[in-house]
Amino acid sequence: MNSIDWIVLFGTLISIVAYGVWKTRKDRDIDSYLRGGDDVKWWAIGLSIMATQASAITFLSTPGQAYTSGMGFIQFYFGLPVAMIIISVFFLPIYYKLKVYTAYEYLETRFDMKTRMLAAFIFLIQRGLAAGITIYAPSIILSSLLDWDLRATNIVIGVLVIIYTVSGGTKAVTQTQKTQMAVMMGGMILAGIMVLNSLPSGVGMNDALNVAGKMGKLNVVDFEFDLKNRYSFWSGMTGAVFLFLSYFGTDQSQVQRYLSGKSLSESRLGLMMNGLLKVPMQFIILFIGAMVFVYYQYNEPPIFFNETLKNEVYETERADDFRAYEEEYTKVFDEKLQAVEGLNEAVRAGNEEYIEEAKIVVNELQAESDVIRQKAITLVGEAVPGAETKDTDYIFMNFVMKTMPIGLVGLLFAVIFSAAMSSTSSELNALGSTTTIDFYKRRVKQDGDDEHYLKYSKLFTLAWGILAIIVASTLSLFDNLIQAVNLIGSLFYPIVLGIFIVAFFFKSIKSNAVFIAAVISQLLIIFIHYLNVNEMAGVFTMGFLWYNMVGCAFVVILSFVIKAIKDN
Repeated sequence: MNSIDWIVLFGTLISIVAYGVWKTRKDRDIDSYLRGGDDVKWWAIGLSIMATQASAITFLSTPGQAYTSGMGFIQFYFGLPVAMIIISVFFLPIYYKLKVYTAYEYLETRFDMKTRMLAAFIFLIQRGLAAGITIYAPSIILSSLLDWDLRATNIVIGVLVIIYTVSGGTKAVTQTQKTQMAVMMGGMILAGIMVLNSLPSGVGMNDALNVAGKMGKLNVVDFEFDLKNRYSFWSGMTGAVFLFLSYFGTDQSQVQRYLSGKSLSESRLGLMMNGLLKVPMQFIILFIGAMVFVYYQYNEPPIFFNETLKNEVYETERADDFRAYEEEYTKVFDEKLQAVEGLNEAVRAGNEEYIEEAKIVVNELQAESDVIRQKAITLVGEAVPGAETKDTDYIFMNFVMKTMPIGLVGLLFAVIFSAAMSSTSSELNALGSTTTIDFYKRRVKQDGDDEHYLKYSKLFTLAWGILAIIVASTLSLFDNLIQAVNLIGSLFYPIVLGIFIVAFFFKSIKSNAVFIAAVISQLLIIFIHYLNVNEMAGVFTMGFLWYNMVGCAFVVILSFVIKAIKDN
């Protein structure tokens, strides 16, 4: 990167950290540290909720998802507004009435201590793993793009987050997330504008939309019902609704965001802001990915987007084979470029017969290109044993580094770092709070004063931050980073949601029944996932988003079964 880009990158990051520390320099009580002082306005709550969910994975993986598979991933968020309404009506009033620090305090009031501990423990495992991935996911991409050591990149992100999160707690997280969201969305909107400006002269928005549409990148909604289909209208309106209910309603990293509101109404407005703006936000990011795909219909894309790993292949004995694939890839691209231009001419002429013929030719050549690219990717894995050959998450930033002007490259790297910091800070803040309130204060020392619990909250937050860096330094890359986070959530969230659903709506169910049901359900979901991964489930194979609905249903149904057995 240019020196100006480095100045923009580090200037942005240091400013965010300094702002978070400075804004919370006078806060010295546990209430302000854990709940932000109960004075946050609805729009700040909304931004904080969005920033918590919008990790670096969102900005790295989502454009690549659209580039390779189209915009169907947007269906994952269709159920979000529904989930926000349910949480606002049923969850929030109870949390505010009890004035809880964590969501799991309510479960002891409703059931008993062991049920509270179980839910809090599941959260700590799930979110502890996710915190490591939240740091690692962007680090492995950024370290490659910036030619940094991977562990050093993990430490940079982790330390920056730890500084202001340990210093100011919930208020520091909320304050910095306002700035981070401005950087993130401002940077992405600028990137979208620059992508369109990068298209060849004479290729306008209509041409770009026609190319993307005819090549299947703008297919937003799929109404076909198929349990194996990971992203469809039905999975978005069922499994994803349960995931969002779990995440926003019972995950302390999100609950802590809206418990800092000035009032119940402010928190509700913040949640609804998230429900209304998240879908357009994801649409914009996916659309940018689709437009990057269009850009590469006029400009030859790399056959492999991870430049660092590609350079390693050039140093192996398989280099000539790889270059042969590149030459073949170039020939197909040249043919496809002519076909794309022919498609544009047919569309402008309004000749439906020619449009259909051109569409068929373009997509056949794209399929041929994809086959060659896949062969090259396979060769990379053979040439560099043990290397991660999935390059989808490199697509957007590779495009940025090669096409964006000086300054904007640094800003977009700041977007990725800011997103990693925003989501990680919320996770560490929540992990520290849950450890302090649900375990240390409840089981270890119940008679400590305000200063004592503030001290230990900071220590636990620091400890989780160090652990997240350690986990990040020992992980292996998943096929797609955004799917990795959703998978981990889908394995654990539904059980906690099931416990809360029983607590809210089925008053006849007592603690032992729901506790046993939750443990059995967790084992069942892990077993189902094992069958799916090993392709042993047969007719029961399902996309992981369905785990959220199935797991929650397991807890509720088994609670009634166990209650009936005990009653008899």
